[in-house]
Amino acid sequence: MTQSELITYLAKLNHHLYKRDVSRVVTTIFNEIAEALACGNRVELRGFGSFSIRKCKARFGRNPKTGNPINISEKAIIIFKISKFVNERLNVDL
Repeated sequence: MTQSELITYLAKLNHHLYKRDVSRVVTTIFNEIAEALACGNRVELRGFGSFSIRKCKARFGRNPKTGNPINISEKAIIIFKISKFVNERLNVDL
C-alpha cells in the first residue's frame, strides 16, 4: 500500500473528514517518525512493530563490475521488528 492509497482508504472510512485533512495527519505522523529516527530515538507502534537505527561500520568492499577494492563509509540503517500480534496474523495458516 502506498501513502496515497492509505490516505484514500482512511478518507473513505472517515466520511466526516476531508481528504486533505487525512493527508495532513498521515504526512505529519510519517514526518514525526522520520524525525525521531533521525535523532537516534526508537519508535514503537504498539500492535504493529518498532523501528530503530543501527550503525554499520566503515569497511572495504569490491566493485562488482571491476573487482577493484572500494571504501564503504559508515552509515545508519533502519531496523524494523514486527510485533507478535502482526506476526501471528501473517502466519495464521502456514
